[in-house]
Amino acid sequence: MPKYHLYYSPHYYADIGEGHVFPIRKFELVRDVLLEEGTVSADEIVEPEPATVEDVCLVHTEDYISRLRSGRLTEKEIRKLGLPWSESLVRRSFLAISGTINAARKALDHGIASNLAGGTHHAYPDRGEGYCVLNDVAIAIRVLKRDGLAKKILIVDCDVHQGDGTAFIFKDDPTVFTFSMHGAKNYPLFKQQSDLDIELADKTGDEEYLETLSEALPRTLAHGPDVIFYLGGADPFVGDKLGRLGLSKEGLRRRDEVVLRFARSNQIPIVTTLSGGYATEISDTVDIHANTIRSVKSVFFS
Repeated sequence: MPKYHLYYSPHYYADIGEGHVFPIRKFELVRDVLLEEGTVSADEIVEPEPATVEDVCLVHTEDYISRLRSGRLTEKEIRKLGLPWSESLVRRSFLAISGTINAARKALDHGIASNLAGGTHHAYPDRGEGYCVLNDVAIAIRVLKRDGLAKKILIVDCDVHQGDGTAFIFKDDPTVFTFSMHGAKNYPLFKQQSDLDIELADKTGDEEYLETLSEALPRTLAHGPDVIFYLGGADPFVGDKLGRLGLSKEGLRRRDEVVLRFARSNQIPIVTTLSGGYATEISDTVDIHANTIRSVKSVFFS
């Protein structure tokens, strides 16, 4: 049986102030739950080193990265990002990128690997937006392609918000298929064009969501992907403050299983990332993210 690699760092935390809508503590809490219940063992958790500037600049502009690292973002840029700048924010961003890059490499070797962060799909080459400082999935894809590890890539983005930054980055790249299934009336106001966009009405529930997803996934196979990046957002949850959809925890777990079984049945390596989640109770967001890893274990290791 292949070894499971789950990437996590205690420095996925950054000081963004008490009461911020982004639940920055969720990464540590998900790790704690998974260890305490025995879903994962300590030797399956790997701490990444920070990504290199060279890797990050495969997607982002040198000007943006230079000003980000030195704390010279403008007030307008910080407003669009939605997070206060700090050295710890820069550190966590570079670590989370490395977690996704390393998970991608391990997935190609073992069929599955995960990052307990990532899915920051609103970041554009020259700026961060929507709590996304840097686009980890886009950077990991460029690293795989540069290193000759994969030629065609599929992104399955099930965060409630459209993956606009990722769609923009790969809009002229036929080797990367972007699939985003998101709320029609949710952020961002002005959406980019993915290769496949499915927009959902407010309050869409479990059965309609799962049927739509199951019908859509086979349409992505014509692309012939070598690897899948899965953004399993917790924010389609009915109790999410920013979500507007109506999925239950069980529905979201079934969603994870649909995507994971799709990858396994078609023998396509898959990388999972957390993406967003803003439930009224942080424990709900943590449980939904933990369910993604529980589903990994049930689909690939049981």
